[in-house]
Amino acid sequence: MEISVASVTVSVAVVVVSWWVWRTLQWVWFKPKMLESYLRRQGLAGTPYTPLVGDLKKNFSMRAEARSKPINLTDDITPRIVPYPLQMLKTHGRTFFTWFGAIPTITIMDPEQITEVLNKVYDFQKAHTFPLGRLIATGVLSYDGDKWAKHRRIINPAFHLEKIKNMVPAFHQSCSEIVCKWDKLVSDKESSCEVDVWPGLVSMTADVISRTAFGSSCVEGQRIFELQAELAQLIIQTVRKAFIPGYSYLPTKGNRRMKAKAREIQVILRGIVNKRLRAREAGEAPNDDLLGILLESNLGQTKGNGMSTEDLMEECKLFYFVGQETTSVLLVWTMVLLSQHQDWQARAREEVKQVFGDKEPDAEGLNQLKVMTMILYEVLRLYPPIPQLSRAIHKEMELGDLTLPGGVLINLPILLVQRDTELWGNDAGEFKPDRFKDGLSKATKNQASFFPFAWGSRICIGQNFALLEAKMAMALILQRFSFELSPSYVHAPYTVFTIHPQFGAPLIMHKL
Repeated sequence: MEISVASVTVSVAVVVVSWWVWRTLQWVWFKPKMLESYLRRQGLAGTPYTPLVGDLKKNFSMRAEARSKPINLTDDITPRIVPYPLQMLKTHGRTFFTWFGAIPTITIMDPEQITEVLNKVYDFQKAHTFPLGRLIATGVLSYDGDKWAKHRRIINPAFHLEKIKNMVPAFHQSCSEIVCKWDKLVSDKESSCEVDVWPGLVSMTADVISRTAFGSSCVEGQRIFELQAELAQLIIQTVRKAFIPGYSYLPTKGNRRMKAKAREIQVILRGIVNKRLRAREAGEAPNDDLLGILLESNLGQTKGNGMSTEDLMEECKLFYFVGQETTSVLLVWTMVLLSQHQDWQARAREEVKQVFGDKEPDAEGLNQLKVMTMILYEVLRLYPPIPQLSRAIHKEMELGDLTLPGGVLINLPILLVQRDTELWGNDAGEFKPDRFKDGLSKATKNQASFFPFAWGSRICIGQNFALLEAKMAMALILQRFSFELSPSYVHAPYTVFTIHPQFGAPLIMHKL
Protein backbone atom coordinates (compact mmCIF):
# COMPACT_ATOMS: atom_id res chain seq x y z
CA MET A 1 0.00 0.00 0.00
CA GLU A 2 1.46 3.28 -1.08
CA ILE A 3 1.86 6.14 1.37
CA SER A 4 0.98 9.47 -0.20
CA VAL A 5 3.44 12.39 -0.13
CA ALA A 6 0.73 14.52 1.44
CA SER A 7 0.29 12.17 4.39
CA VAL A 8 4.07 12.05 5.00
CA THR A 9 4.23 15.85 4.87
CA VAL A 10 1.38 16.12 7.37
CA SER A 11 3.05 13.59 9.68
CA VAL A 12 6.36 15.46 9.60
CA ALA A 13 4.58 18.74 10.24
CA VAL A 14 2.77 17.26 13.24
CA VAL A 15 6.06 15.96 14.67
CA VAL A 16 7.80 19.34 14.18
CA VAL A 17 4.93 21.28 15.71
CA SER A 18 4.68 18.85 18.62
CA TRP A 19 8.43 19.15 19.25
CA TRP A 20 8.24 22.95 19.11
CA VAL A 21 5.25 23.03 21.48
CA TRP A 22 7.03 20.68 23.91
CA ARG A 23 10.24 22.79 23.89
CA THR A 24 8.21 25.94 24.42
CA LEU A 25 6.32 24.40 27.34
CA GLN A 26 9.63 23.23 28.81
CA TRP A 27 11.05 26.76 28.62
CA VAL A 28 7.93 28.65 29.68
CA TRP A 29 6.52 26.33 32.36
CA PHE A 30 8.04 22.94 33.24
CA LYS A 31 11.66 23.97 33.80
CA PRO A 32 10.84 27.16 35.80
CA LYS A 33 8.39 25.24 38.01
CA MET A 34 10.94 22.47 38.55
CA LEU A 35 13.59 25.05 39.58
CA GLU A 36 11.09 26.85 41.82
CA SER A 37 10.28 23.60 43.60
CA TYR A 38 14.00 22.84 44.00
CA LEU A 39 14.68 26.27 45.58
CA ARG A 40 11.73 26.07 47.96
CA ARG A 41 12.93 22.67 49.15
CA GLN A 42 16.20 24.41 50.05
CA GLY A 43 14.19 26.65 52.37
CA LEU A 44 14.46 29.70 50.12
CA ALA A 45 11.57 32.14 50.02
CA GLY A 46 10.60 33.95 46.86
CA THR A 47 7.90 35.15 44.54
CA PRO A 48 5.63 32.69 42.70
CA TYR A 49 6.47 32.21 39.04
CA THR A 50 4.46 34.17 36.47
CA PRO A 51 4.76 32.48 33.06
CA LEU A 52 7.27 34.02 30.68
CA VAL A 53 7.52 37.53 32.22
CA GLY A 54 8.39 36.49 35.77
CA ASP A 55 8.88 39.66 37.87
CA LEU A 56 10.17 41.85 35.02
CA LYS A 57 6.99 43.83 34.51
CA LYS A 58 6.54 44.42 38.24
CA ASN A 59 10.21 45.41 38.57
CA PHE A 60 10.09 47.88 35.70
CA SER A 61 6.80 49.44 36.84
CA MET A 62 8.15 49.95 40.38
CA ARG A 63 11.28 51.60 39.00
CA ALA A 64 9.21 53.85 36.74
CA GLU A 65 7.04 54.86 39.69
CA ALA A 66 10.09 55.55 41.87
CA ARG A 67 11.70 57.59 39.08
CA SER A 68 8.60 59.76 38.71
CA LYS A 69 9.29 61.77 41.88
CA PRO A 70 12.50 63.16 43.41
CA ILE A 71 13.64 62.54 46.99
CA ASN A 72 15.22 64.56 49.76
CA LEU A 73 18.99 64.71 50.06
CA THR A 74 18.84 62.89 53.38
CA ASP A 75 16.57 60.11 52.07
CA ASP A 76 17.80 56.59 51.39
CA ILE A 77 18.33 56.23 47.63
CA THR A 78 17.69 52.47 47.53
CA PRO A 79 13.86 52.78 47.17
CA ARG A 80 14.49 54.91 44.08
CA ILE A 81 17.27 52.84 42.50
CA VAL A 82 16.33 49.24 43.41
CA PRO A 83 12.75 49.42 44.71
CA TYR A 84 11.78 45.83 43.90
CA PRO A 85 14.83 44.05 45.43
CA LEU A 86 14.44 46.29 48.50
CA GLN A 87 10.79 45.28 48.88
CA MET A 88 11.73 41.59 48.53
CA LEU A 89 14.50 42.02 51.12
CA LYS A 90 12.00 43.43 53.61
CA THR A 91 9.44 40.70 52.80
CA HIS A 92 11.58 37.57 52.45
CA GLY A 93 14.80 38.25 54.35
CA ARG A 94 18.46 38.41 53.31
CA THR A 95 18.42 35.51 50.81
CA PHE A 96 15.48 35.21 48.43
CA PHE A 97 14.62 34.50 44.81
CA THR A 98 12.74 36.49 42.18
CA TRP A 99 12.24 35.88 38.45
CA PHE A 100 14.13 37.35 35.51
CA GLY A 101 11.60 36.20 32.95
CA ALA A 102 11.61 32.41 33.22
CA ILE A 103 14.92 32.32 35.13
CA PRO A 104 14.97 32.28 38.96
CA THR A 105 17.39 34.87 40.39
CA ILE A 106 18.73 34.38 43.92
CA THR A 107 19.73 37.54 45.77
CA ILE A 108 22.34 37.10 48.50
CA MET A 109 23.46 39.62 51.13
CA ASP A 110 25.96 37.50 53.07
CA PRO A 111 29.58 38.75 52.52
CA GLU A 112 31.05 35.24 52.81
CA GLN A 113 28.77 33.95 50.05
CA ILE A 114 29.44 37.07 47.95
CA THR A 115 33.19 36.47 48.32
CA GLU A 116 32.75 32.85 47.22
CA VAL A 117 30.74 33.84 44.15
CA LEU A 118 33.23 36.53 43.09
CA ASN A 119 36.30 34.38 43.71
CA LYS A 120 35.11 31.23 41.89
CA VAL A 121 35.13 32.83 38.46
CA TYR A 122 34.94 29.54 36.55
CA ASP A 123 31.91 28.28 38.51
CA PHE A 124 29.93 31.53 38.81
CA GLN A 125 30.12 33.07 35.37
CA LYS A 126 28.98 36.37 33.89
CA ALA A 127 25.22 36.51 33.37
CA HIS A 128 24.37 37.81 29.91
CA THR A 129 20.87 38.91 30.84
CA PHE A 130 20.69 41.84 28.41
CA PRO A 131 22.14 40.80 25.03
CA LEU A 132 21.66 44.35 23.73
CA GLY A 133 24.44 45.49 26.06
CA ARG A 134 26.85 43.74 23.71
CA LEU A 135 26.18 46.50 21.17
CA ILE A 136 28.01 48.94 23.47
CA ALA A 137 30.88 46.64 24.39
CA THR A 138 31.80 43.10 25.31
CA GLY A 139 35.47 42.72 26.13
CA VAL A 140 37.08 41.27 29.23
CA LEU A 141 34.16 42.43 31.40
CA SER A 142 31.77 39.96 29.79
CA TYR A 143 34.02 37.00 29.00
CA ASP A 144 34.42 33.82 31.02
CA GLY A 145 36.86 30.96 31.40
CA ASP A 146 40.01 30.76 29.31
CA LYS A 147 39.03 33.65 27.05
CA TRP A 148 38.64 35.94 30.07
CA ALA A 149 42.01 34.77 31.46
CA LYS A 150 43.75 35.39 28.13
CA HIS A 151 42.30 38.88 27.67
CA ARG A 152 43.03 39.84 31.27
CA ARG A 153 46.66 38.75 30.85
CA ILE A 154 47.10 40.79 27.66
CA ILE A 155 45.36 43.89 29.04
CA ASN A 156 47.15 43.96 32.42
CA PRO A 157 50.24 45.85 31.19
CA ALA A 158 48.07 48.76 30.00
CA PHE A 159 46.79 49.28 33.54
CA HIS A 160 50.05 48.80 35.42
CA LEU A 161 50.35 51.59 38.01
CA GLU A 162 53.55 52.94 36.44
CA LYS A 163 51.81 53.21 33.06
CA ILE A 164 48.85 55.00 34.63
CA LYS A 165 51.19 57.50 36.33
CA ASN A 166 52.51 58.40 32.88
CA MET A 167 48.95 59.37 31.91
CA VAL A 168 48.62 61.95 34.72
CA PRO A 169 49.60 64.87 32.38
CA ALA A 170 46.71 63.86 30.09
CA PHE A 171 44.40 63.77 33.14
CA HIS A 172 45.59 67.27 34.04
CA GLN A 173 45.08 68.65 30.53
CA SER A 174 41.50 67.38 30.23
CA CYS A 175 40.52 68.38 33.78
CA SER A 176 42.11 71.84 33.45
CA GLU A 177 40.06 72.62 30.35
CA ILE A 178 36.76 72.11 32.19
CA VAL A 179 37.96 73.89 35.34
CA CYS A 180 39.08 76.87 33.22
CA LYS A 181 35.70 76.90 31.49
CA TRP A 182 33.93 77.01 34.87
CA ASP A 183 36.40 79.68 36.02
CA LYS A 184 35.43 81.91 33.10
CA LEU A 185 31.71 81.37 33.77
CA VAL A 186 32.13 82.33 37.42
CA SER A 187 34.41 85.30 36.63
CA ASP A 188 31.87 86.67 34.15
CA LYS A 189 29.30 86.64 37.00
CA GLU A 190 31.63 88.41 39.46
CA SER A 191 33.05 85.43 41.38
CA SER A 192 29.90 83.36 42.00
CA CYS A 193 27.28 81.67 39.81
CA GLU A 194 25.21 78.53 39.25
CA VAL A 195 26.86 75.82 37.14
CA ASP A 196 25.37 72.45 36.24
CA VAL A 197 28.58 70.45 36.72
CA TRP A 198 27.21 67.16 35.34
CA PRO A 199 27.62 67.89 31.58
CA GLY A 200 31.11 69.26 32.22
CA LEU A 201 32.17 66.18 34.17
CA VAL A 202 30.79 63.88 31.45
CA SER A 203 32.68 65.83 28.79
CA MET A 204 35.87 65.90 30.88
CA THR A 205 35.95 62.14 31.56
CA ALA A 206 35.20 61.41 27.90
CA ASP A 207 38.12 63.66 26.94
CA VAL A 208 40.42 61.88 29.43
CA ILE A 209 39.58 58.50 27.90
CA SER A 210 39.98 59.90 24.38
CA ARG A 211 43.48 61.19 25.17
CA THR A 212 44.69 58.24 27.23
CA ALA A 213 43.15 55.48 25.12
CA PHE A 214 43.58 56.82 21.60
CA GLY A 215 46.19 59.60 21.89
CA SER A 216 46.31 61.48 18.60
CA SER A 217 43.02 59.88 17.54
CA CYS A 218 41.08 61.64 20.31
CA VAL A 219 38.72 63.38 17.86
CA GLU A 220 37.49 59.99 16.67
CA GLY A 221 37.37 58.97 20.32
CA GLN A 222 34.96 61.81 21.07
CA ARG A 223 32.64 60.58 18.33
CA ILE A 224 32.71 57.08 19.87
CA PHE A 225 31.67 58.61 23.19
CA GLU A 226 28.72 60.42 21.60
CA LEU A 227 27.57 57.26 19.84
CA GLN A 228 27.89 55.09 22.96
CA ALA A 229 25.91 57.63 25.03
CA GLU A 230 23.11 57.64 22.45
CA LEU A 231 23.24 53.84 22.24
CA ALA A 232 22.97 53.50 26.03
CA GLN A 233 19.79 55.60 26.09
CA LEU A 234 18.23 53.58 23.28
CA ILE A 235 19.10 50.29 25.00
CA ILE A 236 17.55 51.46 28.29
CA GLN A 237 14.33 52.34 26.44
CA THR A 238 14.26 48.88 24.86
CA VAL A 239 15.11 47.06 28.10
CA ARG A 240 12.00 48.57 29.72
CA LYS A 241 10.02 46.52 27.20
CA ALA A 242 12.10 43.37 27.76
CA PHE A 243 9.13 41.52 29.24
CA ILE A 244 7.71 41.41 25.68
CA PRO A 245 9.41 38.23 24.33
CA GLY A 246 11.61 38.88 21.31
CA TYR A 247 11.05 42.64 21.36
CA SER A 248 14.75 43.41 20.93
CA TYR A 249 14.78 41.42 17.67
CA LEU A 250 11.86 43.23 16.04
CA PRO A 251 12.75 45.65 13.19
CA THR A 252 11.49 48.68 15.13
CA LYS A 253 12.81 52.19 14.49
CA GLY A 254 14.69 52.14 17.80
CA ASN A 255 16.28 48.75 17.12
CA ARG A 256 17.40 49.86 13.65
CA ARG A 257 18.94 53.03 15.13
CA MET A 258 20.83 50.98 17.72
CA LYS A 259 22.34 48.72 15.09
CA ALA A 260 23.29 51.70 12.90
CA LYS A 261 25.13 53.41 15.77
CA ALA A 262 26.87 50.17 16.73
CA ARG A 263 28.05 49.78 13.12
CA GLU A 264 29.40 53.35 13.05
CA ILE A 265 31.40 52.69 16.25
CA GLN A 266 32.86 49.55 14.64
CA VAL A 267 33.90 51.48 11.51
CA ILE A 268 35.66 54.22 13.53
CA LEU A 269 37.46 51.75 15.78
CA ARG A 270 38.55 49.53 12.92
CA GLY A 271 40.06 52.58 11.26
CA ILE A 272 41.97 53.57 14.41
CA VAL A 273 43.30 50.05 15.08
CA ASN A 274 44.28 49.40 11.44
CA LYS A 275 46.06 52.77 11.27
CA ARG A 276 48.13 51.82 14.33
CA LEU A 277 48.97 48.39 12.92
CA ARG A 278 50.10 49.92 9.60
CA ALA A 279 52.26 52.45 11.47
CA ARG A 280 53.94 49.65 13.41
CA GLU A 281 54.60 47.69 10.22
CA ALA A 282 56.19 50.85 8.79
CA GLY A 283 58.62 50.89 11.70
CA GLU A 284 57.10 53.76 13.71
CA ALA A 285 57.59 53.74 17.50
CA PRO A 286 54.53 52.49 19.41
CA ASN A 287 52.29 55.04 21.13
CA ASP A 288 52.32 55.11 24.92
CA ASP A 289 48.53 55.38 25.22
CA LEU A 290 46.24 52.52 26.29
CA LEU A 291 45.70 51.32 22.73
CA GLY A 292 49.44 51.43 21.98
CA ILE A 293 50.32 49.46 25.13
CA LEU A 294 47.54 46.95 24.41
CA LEU A 295 48.74 46.43 20.83
CA GLU A 296 52.33 45.85 21.98
CA SER A 297 51.21 43.42 24.66
CA ASN A 298 49.05 41.56 22.15
CA LEU A 299 51.78 41.36 19.50
CA GLY A 300 54.14 39.99 22.13
CA GLN A 301 51.98 36.90 22.66
CA THR A 302 52.94 33.57 21.15
CA LYS A 303 51.19 32.57 17.94
CA GLY A 304 47.57 31.64 18.56
CA ASN A 305 47.48 33.23 22.03
CA GLY A 306 46.82 36.81 20.97
CA MET A 307 43.61 38.73 20.37
CA SER A 308 42.01 39.25 16.98
CA THR A 309 41.37 42.74 15.60
CA GLU A 310 37.70 42.28 16.54
CA ASP A 311 38.72 41.44 20.11
CA LEU A 312 40.96 44.53 20.28
CA MET A 313 38.08 46.71 19.10
CA GLU A 314 35.79 45.30 21.79
CA GLU A 315 38.37 46.04 24.49
CA CYS A 316 38.67 49.62 23.19
CA LYS A 317 34.90 50.06 23.33
CA LEU A 318 34.96 48.75 26.89
CA PHE A 319 37.79 51.14 27.92
CA TYR A 320 35.76 53.97 26.57
CA PHE A 321 32.33 53.24 27.97
CA VAL A 322 33.21 51.85 31.40
CA GLY A 323 36.10 54.25 32.00
CA GLN A 324 34.07 57.32 31.18
CA GLU A 325 30.90 56.24 32.99
CA THR A 326 32.59 55.14 36.22
CA THR A 327 34.59 58.31 36.76
CA SER A 328 31.91 60.81 35.72
CA VAL A 329 29.36 59.40 38.18
CA LEU A 330 31.97 59.14 40.95
CA LEU A 331 32.84 62.82 40.46
CA VAL A 332 29.30 64.15 40.26
CA TRP A 333 28.21 62.42 43.49
CA THR A 334 31.45 63.52 45.17
CA MET A 335 30.67 67.15 44.34
CA VAL A 336 27.04 66.79 45.45
CA LEU A 337 28.01 65.21 48.78
CA LEU A 338 30.80 67.73 49.44
CA SER A 339 28.30 70.49 48.69
CA GLN A 340 26.06 69.01 51.35
CA HIS A 341 28.94 68.39 53.81
CA GLN A 342 30.95 71.59 53.84
CA ASP A 343 33.17 70.38 56.70
CA TRP A 344 34.53 67.55 54.54
CA GLN A 345 34.90 69.89 51.57
CA ALA A 346 37.04 72.17 53.77
CA ARG A 347 39.14 69.23 55.00
CA ALA A 348 39.73 68.01 51.46
CA ARG A 349 40.71 71.51 50.27
CA GLU A 350 43.11 71.96 53.18
CA GLU A 351 44.79 68.67 52.32
CA VAL A 352 45.13 69.66 48.65
CA LYS A 353 46.69 72.98 49.69
CA GLN A 354 49.12 71.25 52.04
CA VAL A 355 50.26 68.79 49.37
CA PHE A 356 50.28 71.03 46.28
CA GLY A 357 49.78 74.66 47.31
CA ASP A 358 48.98 76.41 44.03
CA LYS A 359 51.17 74.04 42.00
CA GLU A 360 50.01 71.60 39.36
CA PRO A 361 48.98 68.26 40.92
CA ASP A 362 51.30 65.37 40.08
CA ALA A 363 51.07 61.58 40.48
CA GLU A 364 53.22 61.43 43.62
CA GLY A 365 51.17 64.09 45.38
CA LEU A 366 47.84 62.60 44.32
CA ASN A 367 48.80 59.35 46.02
CA GLN A 368 49.37 61.27 49.27
CA LEU A 369 45.75 62.54 49.44
CA LYS A 370 44.47 60.40 52.35
CA VAL A 371 41.38 62.51 53.16
CA MET A 372 40.44 62.55 49.47
CA THR A 373 40.79 58.76 49.31
CA MET A 374 38.47 58.38 52.32
CA ILE A 375 35.92 60.68 50.69
CA LEU A 376 36.01 58.82 47.35
CA TYR A 377 35.58 55.46 49.07
CA GLU A 378 32.59 56.75 51.02
CA VAL A 379 31.01 58.15 47.84
CA LEU A 380 31.56 54.78 46.13
CA ARG A 381 29.93 53.07 49.12
CA LEU A 382 26.83 55.26 49.09
CA TYR A 383 26.62 55.74 45.29
CA PRO A 384 28.30 52.73 43.65
CA PRO A 385 28.34 53.31 39.86
CA ILE A 386 26.63 49.95 39.22
CA PRO A 387 23.93 49.04 41.79
CA GLN A 388 24.12 45.25 41.35
CA LEU A 389 26.04 42.42 39.66
CA SER A 390 24.73 39.14 38.25
CA ARG A 391 26.34 35.74 37.89
CA ALA A 392 25.05 32.56 36.23
CA ILE A 393 25.24 28.94 37.42
CA HIS A 394 25.40 26.30 34.70
CA LYS A 395 25.69 23.21 36.90
CA GLU A 396 24.67 22.25 40.44
CA MET A 397 26.79 24.24 42.91
CA GLU A 398 27.28 24.49 46.66
CA LEU A 399 27.09 28.03 48.04
CA GLY A 400 27.40 28.21 51.81
CA ASP A 401 24.69 25.92 53.16
CA LEU A 402 22.74 26.06 49.89
CA THR A 403 22.78 23.62 46.99
CA LEU A 404 21.80 25.51 43.86
CA PRO A 405 20.78 23.97 40.53
CA GLY A 406 22.18 24.84 37.14
CA GLY A 407 20.06 27.33 35.24
CA VAL A 408 19.67 29.97 37.96
CA LEU A 409 21.15 33.46 38.35
CA ILE A 410 22.84 34.97 41.40
CA ASN A 411 22.22 38.65 42.14
CA LEU A 412 24.82 40.55 44.17
CA PRO A 413 23.06 43.77 45.27
CA ILE A 414 26.04 46.14 45.70
CA LEU A 415 23.90 49.12 46.72
CA LEU A 416 21.87 47.18 49.31
CA VAL A 417 24.97 45.52 50.80
CA GLN A 418 26.95 48.75 51.03
CA ARG A 419 24.09 50.51 52.84
CA ASP A 420 23.19 47.52 55.04
CA THR A 421 22.94 48.46 58.74
CA GLU A 422 23.83 44.91 59.80
CA LEU A 423 27.20 45.25 58.05
CA TRP A 424 27.92 48.97 58.43
CA GLY A 425 26.04 49.98 61.58
CA ASN A 426 22.99 52.14 62.19
CA ASP A 427 24.67 55.09 60.42
CA ALA A 428 25.10 53.10 57.19
CA GLY A 429 23.07 55.64 55.21
CA GLU A 430 25.12 58.61 56.43
CA PHE A 431 28.14 60.23 54.76
CA LYS A 432 31.02 59.45 57.12
CA PRO A 433 34.36 59.12 55.30
CA ASP A 434 36.10 58.50 58.63
CA ARG A 435 34.99 54.87 58.25
CA PHE A 436 37.95 54.46 55.91
CA LYS A 437 40.59 56.29 57.98
CA ASP A 438 42.45 53.01 58.64
CA GLY A 439 42.02 51.68 55.11
CA LEU A 440 39.60 49.39 53.29
CA SER A 441 40.42 46.17 55.14
CA LYS A 442 39.68 47.66 58.57
CA ALA A 443 36.47 49.35 57.36
CA THR A 444 35.14 46.13 55.83
CA LYS A 445 36.65 43.64 58.34
CA ASN A 446 38.20 41.94 55.26
CA GLN A 447 34.82 40.88 53.93
CA ALA A 448 32.98 41.62 50.69
CA SER A 449 30.76 44.35 52.09
CA PHE A 450 32.38 47.01 49.84
CA PHE A 451 32.74 46.00 46.19
CA PRO A 452 31.90 48.92 43.85
CA PHE A 453 34.64 47.63 41.49
CA ALA A 454 33.66 43.96 42.07
CA TRP A 455 36.05 41.70 44.02
CA GLY A 456 38.68 39.00 43.71
CA SER A 457 40.41 38.13 40.45
CA ARG A 458 37.66 39.85 38.43
CA ILE A 459 38.03 43.16 40.27
CA CYS A 460 37.79 46.07 37.81
CA ILE A 461 41.12 46.38 36.04
CA GLY A 462 40.65 50.15 35.67
CA GLN A 463 39.96 51.07 39.31
CA ASN A 464 43.37 52.70 39.89
CA PHE A 465 42.94 54.65 36.66
CA ALA A 466 39.50 55.90 37.76
CA LEU A 467 40.59 56.85 41.29
CA LEU A 468 43.71 58.71 40.12
CA GLU A 469 41.69 60.61 37.51
CA ALA A 470 39.04 61.50 40.14
CA LYS A 471 41.75 62.77 42.52
CA MET A 472 43.23 64.96 39.78
CA ALA A 473 39.83 66.46 38.94
CA MET A 474 38.89 67.10 42.57
CA ALA A 475 42.32 68.58 43.40
CA LEU A 476 42.01 71.11 40.55
CA ILE A 477 38.41 71.96 41.46
CA LEU A 478 39.19 72.44 45.16
CA GLN A 479 42.18 74.68 44.35
CA ARG A 480 39.94 77.05 42.38
CA PHE A 481 36.46 76.87 43.91
CA SER A 482 34.27 76.32 46.89
CA PHE A 483 30.81 75.02 45.98
CA GLU A 484 27.37 74.42 47.45
CA LEU A 485 24.06 73.04 46.25
CA SER A 486 21.98 75.42 44.18
CA PRO A 487 18.37 76.07 45.28
CA SER A 488 17.41 74.61 41.89
CA TYR A 489 19.15 71.28 42.62
CA VAL A 490 16.73 68.31 42.61
CA HIS A 491 17.95 65.08 44.17
CA ALA A 492 16.93 62.30 41.81
CA PRO A 493 19.54 59.56 41.30
CA TYR A 494 18.47 56.97 38.71
CA THR A 495 20.07 54.18 36.70
CA VAL A 496 21.26 54.46 33.11
CA PHE A 497 23.69 51.51 33.33
CA THR A 498 25.32 53.57 36.10
CA ILE A 499 23.68 55.87 38.70
CA HIS A 500 23.15 59.30 37.09
CA PRO A 501 21.62 62.52 38.45
CA GLN A 502 18.27 62.63 36.62
CA PHE A 503 18.04 66.44 36.54
CA GLY A 504 21.73 67.27 36.46
CA ALA A 505 23.78 68.74 39.30
CA PRO A 506 23.42 72.54 39.50
CA LEU A 507 25.82 73.93 42.11
CA ILE A 508 26.72 77.45 43.18
CA MET A 509 30.42 77.80 42.39
CA HIS A 510 32.43 80.44 44.30
CA LYS A 511 35.84 81.47 42.94
CA LEU A 512 38.57 81.37 45.59
